[in-house]
Amino acid sequence: MRVDEIVRRVAERSRRLASGLPVASPPIGSDFSLNGVGAMPEVWRPASVLMPLIKRETGITVLLTQRTEDMPSHAGQIAFPGGRRQVEDIDATATALRETEEEVGLTRDFIDVVGSLDLYRTGTGYQITPIVGIVTPGFTMRADPREVADIFEVPLDHFLDERNHRIDSRVWQGRERRYYAMPYGERYIWGATAGMLKNLHFILTTSA
Repeated sequence: MRVDEIVRRVAERSRRLASGLPVASPPIGSDFSLNGVGAMPEVWRPASVLMPLIKRETGITVLLTQRTEDMPSHAGQIAFPGGRRQVEDIDATATALRETEEEVGLTRDFIDVVGSLDLYRTGTGYQITPIVGIVTPGFTMRADPREVADIFEVPLDHFLDERNHRIDSRVWQGRERRYYAMPYGERYIWGATAGMLKNLHFILTTSA
């Protein structure tokens, strides 16, 4: 998919969401989407992630991180760079850009922010705003060793091919929980990250 088409579709989705205009519902809106409503948190903590789409000569790639095993939440999982909103952040985009620079060293001068996607709510109580950014190569990666064990890229085409989407399950807190997974080689991409990628796929392949 061409960069200009990605920009057009994401920007239009972001504009309609910000204006309160009707949009087609994304496939998944929270960790509860595939498992019924369940007991949702009474208060949601705002957070943001950056979905970095890198313009490589061989095609667009998606930058992802592997969290360290001693993180207090989502330890060892694959995630987008991002985190909880802080008082100094003026908006969701500021949070995503700050967290990205802190976690992986990717500075905002390499990022062209296109827009935001639909909110995603996690079972751990976070309400996440995904921010899509087109990234120009030339940056230097610098992982924060406290949070990031590894940084890697996956071709965007992998996530745009629905044959790579599946629904897996595991027992959590005594109940079977279903979730999206999009494995890539030895990388097991699942949960909230796969859910947000499922929504990106929806917007890039079916939205007008």
